[in-house]
Amino acid sequence: MSFAPCLLIPIYNHRESIGRTVERLAPHGLPILVVDDGSDAATQQVLTALAAAQPLVRLYRLPENGGKGAAVMHGMREARRAGYSHALQIDADGQHDAADVPRFLARGAAHPEAVICGRPIYDESVPKGRLYGRYVTHFWVWIETLSFAIGDSMCGFRLYPLAAACALIDAVRIPTRMDFDTAIAVRLYWRGVRFENLPTRVHYPADGVSHFDLWRDNLRITRMHTRLFFAMLPRLPLLLWRKLAGGGETRHWSHLAERGSGLGLRIVYACYRLLGERAARLLLYPVVAYFFLTSARARRASQDYLRRVAQRSGGEAPGWGASFRHLLAFAQSGLDKLAAWMGGIDGRRVDFPNRAGFDALLASGKGAVLIGAHLGNLEMTRALASGKRLATVNAVVYSEHAQQFTRMLAAANADFGVNLLQVSDFGPDTAIMLKDKIDRGELLVIVGDRTPPAENGRVATVDFLGAPAPFAQGPMILASLLDCPVYLFFCLREDDGYRIHFEPFAERIELPRRERRQRLHAYLQQYARRLEAYCLRAPDQWFNFYDFWQQDAAAPAAAPALAEQPKA
Repeated sequence: MSFAPCLLIPIYNHRESIGRTVERLAPHGLPILVVDDGSDAATQQVLTALAAAQPLVRLYRLPENGGKGAAVMHGMREARRAGYSHALQIDADGQHDAADVPRFLARGAAHPEAVICGRPIYDESVPKGRLYGRYVTHFWVWIETLSFAIGDSMCGFRLYPLAAACALIDAVRIPTRMDFDTAIAVRLYWRGVRFENLPTRVHYPADGVSHFDLWRDNLRITRMHTRLFFAMLPRLPLLLWRKLAGGGETRHWSHLAERGSGLGLRIVYACYRLLGERAARLLLYPVVAYFFLTSARARRASQDYLRRVAQRSGGEAPGWGASFRHLLAFAQSGLDKLAAWMGGIDGRRVDFPNRAGFDALLASGKGAVLIGAHLGNLEMTRALASGKRLATVNAVVYSEHAQQFTRMLAAANADFGVNLLQVSDFGPDTAIMLKDKIDRGELLVIVGDRTPPAENGRVATVDFLGAPAPFAQGPMILASLLDCPVYLFFCLREDDGYRIHFEPFAERIELPRRERRQRLHAYLQQYARRLEAYCLRAPDQWFNFYDFWQQDAAAPAAAPALAEQPKA
């Protein structure tokens, strides 16, 4: 599929903000289709002047107000007739971040058949009633699709593939007002269109004009969900088959939506606070059972990994029960993170056999890179270090994944984000910042068992659990640039507590130019062997629930990242 995008702005009486919105969008150099949805005379005058002054703007007018959906669908048809393949819908009131346009376009170019759906990250400006009301719609969309594929069905920042969208709106009557965004998303999903979710900042301007009518639009949304629910029933066999078959979900981990909702996470959080750890752990069983039944991708990935472990160790082939225990261990690890940041786990439950080696590192005053994995519970050790002021342990994380879980941990303890270094790309500024921390004797914790989604990096393929697997070169390159000691660092759940495994990896990572490729491969193979040894020791505690070994999952990688696991 070719990729020829345009921008699409529906507008109704936003004369004060449309000029600023277009001004922010113009630097991207794309045609801007503005559809006037029957605005008043003052807004029409502003739009006429804007179209005359800005050559990128194409102005279309509807004779009377038909609703946001009517304007968007009119713009889609006009864009399709003009030869564009995709339309990026963005609101006229300035609440969407125009700086994110290149990210939407990049994801759309990589996945031209998919809808690229904005997943809002709100600031304090969001009206609380609107925020809480979205959870009701999220719940019904999950039921109507039997899926969490649509990260936020109400967000109006969205890139549509026009062939699929126009085929739908020409065949089916889609609601035209505040119920439009959700209705078209659900029906596109029913037609087999894939969704990619992209976190994006949303700000509600203080002087913004809202056309949301509390009673009338909530009634429309209720009526829409009623119709979608009953329309879903005859499609139920197909949706179930897609769910059980997996729906072709084997994609790079960074493109997989964070599972669960902020509401669900807050319920677990509240249960822990009010009823204690035991009650919260009991709550995990029905939650894990639900995700076990509904996520074919996670089941397949777990089975594949556990089968490789069994073949390597000479054990029995895993059944579905083993995969359930694997997912349950992952959920329990998340609860332990929460408990650690709330002060529910102390040093008496953590065994540290090589504590002397760690103390010697701290006493030396040298900074170091600690390479871990999505194995066990590294975050718990950072919480303990922070709480006891043992050391400054910085976690380098990929900033766009697991936003909801990260916010919950931050709510549990204000210190959570103090040494959390969120990195979206690895450039000179990031390198200087990390080098400064190493020079101050601080520790950087990075994971090495996941390939970040950066487009300008590389991976190396080494043997892991008996088969070639891609590992990011970034952690080794970073350690070489920082010119500091490197250690392996894992924290495994054993019996009723945790054991920290801390071992030297290299005094320095040396990558001479002529031997760079061979040295990188050797270091990564050394890391993969040690990771394999710990996976064989604690098979249920490696948490990468996607096809780790498939080559197209190994998107090029540059930035080393301690990415949060997708949350169950």
